[in-house]
Amino acid sequence: MKKNILKKIFIKLSKFLGYEIIDQNTFTSPTLEKKLNDDLSIINQKSIILPLGEVKITKKVNSILIIFRSNTNIEIWDQNKKRLFELPKIEYTLKSLGSLLKSINFCKQKYSNIKFKIIIVDDKSNKENLDKINNIINKHRLDINIVSLDHEKYKNVIKKQNNENTFSNLASLLCCFEIGKQQTDDLVFFVEDDYLHFEPMLEEMVASYERIASQLKKDIFMCPADYPYLYMDNEKTNILIGNKRHWRTISRTLCTFMTSKYLLNYYWKNFYDTCLDRNDPFEKYINEIYLNEFCISPLKSLSLHITNVNSSYGLSPFIDYQKLWDEN
Repeated sequence: MKKNILKKIFIKLSKFLGYEIIDQNTFTSPTLEKKLNDDLSIINQKSIILPLGEVKITKKVNSILIIFRSNTNIEIWDQNKKRLFELPKIEYTLKSLGSLLKSINFCKQKYSNIKFKIIIVDDKSNKENLDKINNIINKHRLDINIVSLDHEKYKNVIKKQNNENTFSNLASLLCCFEIGKQQTDDLVFFVEDDYLHFEPMLEEMVASYERIASQLKKDIFMCPADYPYLYMDNEKTNILIGNKRHWRTISRTLCTFMTSKYLLNYYWKNFYDTCLDRNDPFEKYINEIYLNEFCISPLKSLSLHITNVNSSYGLSPFIDYQKLWDEN
């Protein structure tokens, strides 16, 4: 009986001092009142990973602006190829948006204190496709606005291109970056409309952002996809521990990534210059940022870039593509 009383006093004292206790005999944490295979971390406070212990969160996530860039007409920009499953582009946009909104709701259920705002930048979708997009939106109780891309706004900004599709791609990307710069309060997540997302994608990105950025003591970039091109060169990388999976440092991304308001503003010239002309590679100026800043992607992938099966920028390894497609 004395032993139990002393144990209770010790647990209360540990809680008061901000320590956590692990009881490996009962496979529980008496201070957290959880089993050890539960989620031990507390968003905005601490990240706890067994057996690595606790990381105090100094880079807290308060809000995320998610900017979804859609074009329901172009099959694969800049390529004469078919995507996996070879369906009309609208099917990929709808599945991409639906999976993204599911992931946001999943994250909101766990982290109710984080504010989410979604803006869809749409490039010339017809009424039928816009109605389909709105049907997806209406199934979710989220703060979502659709912005129609104004091509005229960028006619004298972007250099003349060989075809209208290239101009549209550059204009929509610049529009997204400008909205991010103007409206982001904390984190901004730029998302293209040919990615399928696993439901826990955003939860893992948020919790891993807090843990890794707090450890590094600086803002970072995050890409949700594990691209095949990352394995085609003998490129050195660092492996980091996130919330529920490993992450690796990378030096290249496409245009789907998450970062902070600070880094978006600090490297604004890189973002702006990306959209002025068709660069080779397209993300040339964005990739230059990663020479100075940390950019990480998950192992294994949280999102699937659905392009042609042979594309080095497409299908992530070790994913059940058919299952993810059918689930969305």
